[in-house]
Amino acid sequence: MKKISLLFAISCMPCIGYAQSAIDAYRFSQPDLRGTARFVSMGGAFGALGGDLSTLSQNPAGIGVYRSNEVGFTLDMDFQKATSQSNGDKTSLSQNKFYLDNIGGVATIRMGGALRNLNFGFTYNKAVSFNRRYKGYTPNLQNSMSNYIAGIANVSGLTVADVESTDNYDPYYPTDGGIAADWLAILGYDSYLINPNGDPDHPSWTGQFGNNTRGIGNFDVEEKGSVDEYNIALGGNFNNKVFWGINFDIINFDYKLDASWEENLQNAYVYNPNTSYIEQTDSRWAMRNFYRANGTGFNFQAGLIVKPIQELRLGFAFHTPTWIGITETYQANTRMRYYGQDLSAKTNNGIPGSQDYNFSSPWKIMFSAAGVIGNSFILSADYQIDFYKTMKFSEPTGYSYGYDYGDDYWDWGIFPAPAAPTRSSDAYEYTNQDVKDIYRSTNTLRIGAEYRITPKFSVRAGYSFVSSPVQAKAKEGRETIYTAGTIPNYRFDNTTNYITCGLGYRTGGFYIDLAYVYKHMGSVYHAYTPDPSVPDYPSPSAKLNFNNSRIVLSTGYKF
Repeated sequence: MKKISLLFAISCMPCIGYAQSAIDAYRFSQPDLRGTARFVSMGGAFGALGGDLSTLSQNPAGIGVYRSNEVGFTLDMDFQKATSQSNGDKTSLSQNKFYLDNIGGVATIRMGGALRNLNFGFTYNKAVSFNRRYKGYTPNLQNSMSNYIAGIANVSGLTVADVESTDNYDPYYPTDGGIAADWLAILGYDSYLINPNGDPDHPSWTGQFGNNTRGIGNFDVEEKGSVDEYNIALGGNFNNKVFWGINFDIINFDYKLDASWEENLQNAYVYNPNTSYIEQTDSRWAMRNFYRANGTGFNFQAGLIVKPIQELRLGFAFHTPTWIGITETYQANTRMRYYGQDLSAKTNNGIPGSQDYNFSSPWKIMFSAAGVIGNSFILSADYQIDFYKTMKFSEPTGYSYGYDYGDDYWDWGIFPAPAAPTRSSDAYEYTNQDVKDIYRSTNTLRIGAEYRITPKFSVRAGYSFVSSPVQAKAKEGRETIYTAGTIPNYRFDNTTNYITCGLGYRTGGFYIDLAYVYKHMGSVYHAYTPDPSVPDYPSPSAKLNFNNSRIVLSTGYKF
C-alpha cells in the first residue's frame, strides 16, 4: 500500500500543542472599508480632508478641521455573494446583512489666539464585519485529511496509549505527566481516520488514502462576528493652517467559526473493529469544527493635516498596534459511516478547550494629499502601509506558560508542573516566527473625488486597492501552515478592490448622504496545510471570490 503522510518539520513540533496560529493573527487584524456614506463613497480617501465622523479612527487630525458641532449616524445594508471553484466546479452562496456602521458626535470650543478651535469627539464604528459563508466541492481528491492527521501523530511520536482513553487516563489533559496529545490526532483515532501499524508503543500511523483510493471532498464554512471601535478623540486648529488630533480607541473583538469538511472515499483503508484488521471499503465521514475568539483592547492614533495654501492639504497619521486580550475556545466532532454503521465522536467528550493570550496587531502609517478647487471640486488620495510582520502573540499578564520538561511532558498551562522546569521558553516563539514567514506588509491606495453640482447637492466617487498580505512561498505551498485548536482549514486572501460612488444633500445644518460600495476579494481555501516535502500530493483547495455590494445611508446635523 502506498502510504501518503503529511510530515512536518521536527523543529516545529511544539506548535502542535498550542491553540493560536499565524492565521489567527491576520484574522484579528484584517482591514475593511466602512464608515459614513460620504467617507466610503470617496473610497475612504479622507486622510488629508477631515471634517467627517469616520476620520476620527483614520487620521484623527480630521477632528481639528471641524468649526461647528455635529451629531450623526450611519446604516448599512450588505449584499454578499461567495463563489468557490475547484477543477471547474463552481458553488455560490448569498446572504444579506443589516448594520449600524457609525454613530457619534463632535463638540467644538472656539478659542482665542493661534489655537482657533479645540474639538472633542466620540464615535462608534463597526470597523470590520466577519460575516461571510462559503462552501464548495473538490473532486478527484489526491489525498485525505486523515493522512494529514496521521502525519501529525507520526511527527509527535504518539503511541496508541497516548491517544486512547482509559478509566484512569485522559489523553486531552493528562494528570500523570504524559504527553498532552494533539486533539485532532485523538479525534482521528476515535473516528478510525488514522490507523496504528506495528508496535503500539512505536506505531507507524497511516490515514485512509492509499493505493487505488479515490473520492471527493466538500467544505462549508461560516464566519460571524465583528470588530467594534469606540473612539475618543481630541484635536485642534492652529491658524487654519495646521490641524492636529489624537485618538484613544477601545476595541471589542468577537469572531466565530463553524467549519465542516466531508470526504466520500472509495477503496479507503479503514480499521474494522469487528476483525481488528485494516480493510479497503467505502468511507464517508465529516468533521465539524467550532471556534470562537473574543476580547477587548485599545490603541492610540495621532495625525496632522497641513494646509500650506487654500488649494492643497497634506496629511500624515500613524496607528499603534491594538493591544488586545483574547480568550478562545474550540472543539470538534465527527460523524462516520463504515461497514453500514453510523458512528460519531467528539473532542474531549464535547467539552471545549480554551486558552487566554495577548495579541498586538500591526503598526500602520498613512500619507495623504488633497486638492481643493474653489467650493466645487475635491480630489484626494491616501497611501497606507500595514506592517503585518509586527503582529505578535504573548502570554496574558501575570500568567506563567511554557516550560520545557523534555520530550516526555508538554505543559499546556492547565495543570501544575510535575517538577521544576529545566529551562524557560517562549510559548509563542514558533507562532510569532510563523507570522514573519507567512505575512508581509500591505499597501493600501485610496482615491476619492467630490463635485458639488449645486450648493446643496454633491456627487462622489472613489476607488481603493489593498495588496495581498501573504508571502509568495506560503501561497505556493512552500510553507507548512499551522492552524488553531482542532481547525485544519484556513484561507489566504489575495488583493482586495473597492469601487464606490455616492450622493450628498445639505440644507442648513442637516445633511443626508447615500453611497454604494462594491468590494471584490479573491482568496484560496485550503482544507489543511500542504506538505512541502510531498508536492505531488497537494491538499484539497479551492479558489474563492467574495463579491459584496453595500448600500450605506448617513444622516446628521451640524450646529
